[in-house]
Order: sequence, then structure tokens, then C-alpha cells
Amino acid sequence: MGLDLDGRAHARQRWAARGALGATGLAVLLPLGYARAASLLLVAVGVFGTAVTVAALWWVLTLRGTARAAAAVLALATPAAVVWIFAAANLLWVVVVSLTLWCFALWAGKFALSSTKSHAVSVAEYRTPAPTRAFLIMNPRSGGGKVERFGLKEKAERLGARVHLLDAERQEDVTELARRAVSDGADLLGVAGGDGTQALVAAVAAEHDVPFLVVCAGTRNHFAMDLGLDRDDPAASLDALTDAGVELRVDLGFADTYPFVNNASFGAYAVVVQSPAYRDDKVRTTLELLPELLTHERGPRLTARVEETDGAAAAVVDAPQALLVSNNPYRMDDPAGLGYRERLESGVLGVLGIRVENAAEAAGLLLGRHSTGLTVLTAREVVVDADRPGIEVGVDGEALVLPTPVRCRIEPGALRVRVPGNRPGVPEARPPMDWRRLRKLAAAVGRTALPKHRSPHGKGPLPGGRTPPTA
Repeated sequence: MGLDLDGRAHARQRWAARGALGATGLAVLLPLGYARAASLLLVAVGVFGTAVTVAALWWVLTLRGTARAAAAVLALATPAAVVWIFAAANLLWVVVVSLTLWCFALWAGKFALSSTKSHAVSVAEYRTPAPTRAFLIMNPRSGGGKVERFGLKEKAERLGARVHLLDAERQEDVTELARRAVSDGADLLGVAGGDGTQALVAAVAAEHDVPFLVVCAGTRNHFAMDLGLDRDDPAASLDALTDAGVELRVDLGFADTYPFVNNASFGAYAVVVQSPAYRDDKVRTTLELLPELLTHERGPRLTARVEETDGAAAAVVDAPQALLVSNNPYRMDDPAGLGYRERLESGVLGVLGIRVENAAEAAGLLLGRHSTGLTVLTAREVVVDADRPGIEVGVDGEALVLPTPVRCRIEPGALRVRVPGNRPGVPEARPPMDWRRLRKLAAAVGRTALPKHRSPHGKGPLPGGRTPPTA
């Protein structure tokens, strides 16, 4: 029975691989067969139009006044002109069908490759007793009032937790609240609020080696997402307070002494969020500040020294306009996975630096990891220096000014996170496209694609995958 299931699974892989290769061939042959010589012009117009659009967006961000308005018009008019050219030549349907075939080919190819070998990393779960003296801090303003809307306080108290609601009228020190709770005997600390608040309490939990509970009651809940929690149902996070909960060991990042569960950002974004006008008018404030920040007329000139994880000499990221140091790397090889972290326990920082000096380099960002303006690394430690004694830093969305140099580090496995045993999980990462492997998979026939089961005698499998009897 198991062998039949394996056979069907491998058959699906082969047909997905063949479908991917077939769709790729059709995507190439359709414009060649219909447009012939014009197909080269078709590709050239598309690539040129995309590059001009990206360059125009760069000018929108770096220019002011009428020049910015003209760049905005160009950014809108260029895609419209490309579509009009295709339509006038009666090639628009060819482009649409060809792109659809390419999308199907990529989907089918990644399905076939991911089926041959799992690329998802399983995080070890530990069964531990349910807490008896849990202490939860809840921010009633987070996420537009999710605490009240989902009845989080009431459910937590029914499950035996002590809940402290933050006062909307005054600033409270959540770090001090958490430390006081531990000294009073709390055996779990939890937060229903934003990632910045979660990071502060998580650091206290890690310091005292008590479990930490994430209740996704914030606006974005990136940490909860990467833990595989159900962000649409914050109350489900509280099931971790019962015997159905399990523990995960994850890493914790620090920018100097400030903890982060997600990332620390430096450069343009960090400066923009420091502006008093940002909270009242985010778009206008950003557009006002970016021209000087992106052209280095304002803001710090950053230099990041990255101690890489592969034993190589330290890399230097010089004068990036933006630098992101994350608690474990973000996915970069799959557009559908951008913003996710596949792992939270790899023990390394992710480093993403962007340096763009002109419109041509901005258009070059379309090359992704191969762009000269983009730096993607992993590191044990990142030291960020600048041409001034203090720099703006966004630590899990909290605006800070820290003295230079700022040392970012990671503490592997420092945090015990208690989560429900039954949760959606993190979306599985798709492997990068490997066309050579895909061709081999598509060419496989019968049971040749099945894994070989070696016999204990070392003489190979019997027909049908059976093992010869032992003596």
C-alpha cells in the first residue's frame, strides 16, 4: 500500500515536471511562431519598459517639484505605452498567454522539485507541562482593539493566567512589569501587542529561562507569522496555556542591549520614522525626506562590518541607503515567500543592504540577488558605524537613537516560545528552479524515480522494492 502511494506521488512529480517543461516550450515557441522576428522586439520593448518604469520610480523618490511630477507621469505612462504597443501590433494576447504559461511552468516546476525532497525545516517541539502561574501583558490599543474584540483577557483568565492591561493614559515600563512578575513566581510571560513590546518581554523571559507566549494582537504580527500562528484568530494562541501547548527554542537578536524578535533597520527608513510628522502623515513625510536621504545629502553615512558565517573574512557594506539586520534571514529566492523567515533557530543574522546611486542602478535591482546594489549575507555579528556619534535605528518598529558603533548580535536558542500544538504553520518554502534536475525528473520512467531500498545484505532490493528474507 505504501509503495503504491509512493508510486502515485512519483508519477505526479514526473507529470508536473513534464508539464513545466512543456509550458516553458510553449511560452517560448508561441511568440516565435506567431510574431517571428517581431518576437525579439516584443522582448526588448518589455524589458526596456520595465527598466524605464523602475528608473522613473527612483526619480519620484529622489527629485522634488515639477521634476518629481514629471517622473511620476513617466512611471505611469511607460507601462501604458508598452501595453498600447503590444495591442497595436495585435501581440497583447500573445504576451498574456506567454506570461501565463511561464507562471504555470514555474509553479509546476517548483511543485515537482519540492515533492522530490522536502525543503521545509522542521523545528523541534518539546512537550512540557502547562504553566500554572502565567502572566500576560495586553495592550488594548494594539491592532485596532483586538484584545477586546477577541475577548483575549477573559479567555486568558479562564485558563488561569494573570492579565495586566496596559494603561492607555500613561506610559508603562513593560520590562519592569515582566521582571516583577518573574520575581513573584510567574512561570510564563506573554504579550498581546506589537512586536516591539513582545521583544522587550521576550528578553526578560530569555534572561530568566521561562517560556514566552506570543498572542498575535498587533497590527502586522510578523513574529507570530514566522512561528506559524493563526494571525486571523488571536484567541487560538492562548491554547498554548493548556496541555495542548508545546515549546520551541528560537533565537533572539540584539542591537547593543536592545532585543529584537524580527529586525533592526538602519538608514533611510530608520530616519523617516524618527520624524515627529511621520505618524500624522506617513506618505507626505516620507516623500519629503527621501530625496535628501537617498542622495546622501542628509542622514548618516553608514558602514557595516559583517562577520560572515562561512569562515570568510569580514565583509564591509559601505554607504548603504538602507540596511536591515534580521533575527534569522528572510527568504529571498521565492517572491511568494518574501517577508517570511523559514527558520527562527538557525543561529545567524540575516543582512540585507541596499545601495543605489542613480536610476540605472535602481533598474538593476530587478536582477535580485545578482544586482550590484543589493547585498545579501548571513552573519554571527554585524557592527554598524557612521560618521556621527549617534544614529537612528528602528528596532522591531520602535524608533531609537543609539551611540555608534552599534553591535548587532544573535543569541542562538535563547528563547523558549510556547505555542499551540495545533497551528497553521509557516508556508513551505519552494526550492529554487533547477532546470537540469527538472529534465532528469521528467525523463524518469516507471519506478526508476523511486528511492532504492537497500537490503540488509547489501545486495540491493528485490523486484517491487521488497527486501530479501534474512537467514
